[in-house]
Amino acid sequence: MTKQPKQVDELDTCDVFLYDKEKVQLVSEAMKGENFAKVADMFKALADETRVKIAYALLQQEELCVCDVAHIIGATTATASHHLRHLRNLGIAKRRKEGKLVFYSLDDDHVRTILSMAVVHGKEGKGNG
Repeated sequence: MTKQPKQVDELDTCDVFLYDKEKVQLVSEAMKGENFAKVADMFKALADETRVKIAYALLQQEELCVCDVAHIIGATTATASHHLRHLRNLGIAKRRKEGKLVFYSLDDDHVRTILSMAVVHGKEGKGNG
């Protein structure tokens, strides 16, 4: 069985190559100095369904213990801890230790806003054109 070449939707491309030099310069200047690698890392972390569920759980509650998270996602505490550590390392979550328990929460309001907007967007069912 041979694989057919992917068809390009003619509505997705311009028929001619013509760009707006002023807009390109403005956008290029605005992009200088931005840390897109960090932004991409954040979205990569949230590209995992389990980590999105964890982040959503943390959006619902101010903070949750690792054991709470494990129970919510139906996993071991080791698995929950692994995912929480990944979210913390990328600045999405933060932790605090109280005695023998470790509690996690979302890092800041920016993260809460991004997650909230993503959930709303997902409910709208957009993305197919």
